[in-house]
Amino acid sequence: MKRRDLVQGVRWVTAALALWSLGVATQAVERLRKTREEWKALLPAPAFAVLFDEATEPAGSSPLNGEKREGTFVCAACFLPLFDSAHKFDSGTGWPSFFDVLPDAVGTRRDFKLILPRKEYHCARCGGHQGHVFDDGPQPTGLRYCNNGVALRFVPAGEALPELRA
Repeated sequence: MKRRDLVQGVRWVTAALALWSLGVATQAVERLRKTREEWKALLPAPAFAVLFDEATEPAGSSPLNGEKREGTFVCAACFLPLFDSAHKFDSGTGWPSFFDVLPDAVGTRRDFKLILPRKEYHCARCGGHQGHVFDDGPQPTGLRYCNNGVALRFVPAGEALPELRA
């Protein structure tokens, strides 16, 4: 087999896997539709880059990584509640991490950006990229939702959650 044929075969397999992975698993949350320009006008540049261009903030850069108060973590774009603080743990990765999500809060899909497949998750309401989920978290789920801090807002217990963005 010629090297060129092997490279072409790898390209075809990669393309097929990428197409297969596009189906986003979504839950029973009504989808909020805004244009990229509308989101860009509402969000700080770093949050927009993570949420709608699927960028990653530097490890250790988010103050939410050290947040230990009781409360709720909501999507920074549409304010949908995503995580309860009782599900947060220190993963040692430099990003806020959770072992479970609130019901119907996220949709998932496969991501091949680093060649090996990962499970990416997005806000079920606005589609904003939050992070990736891994199978190395604590019990009872064994999952680690590794989240970009700029994709979240924290609302302390006792404070009203922000109204969902229309």
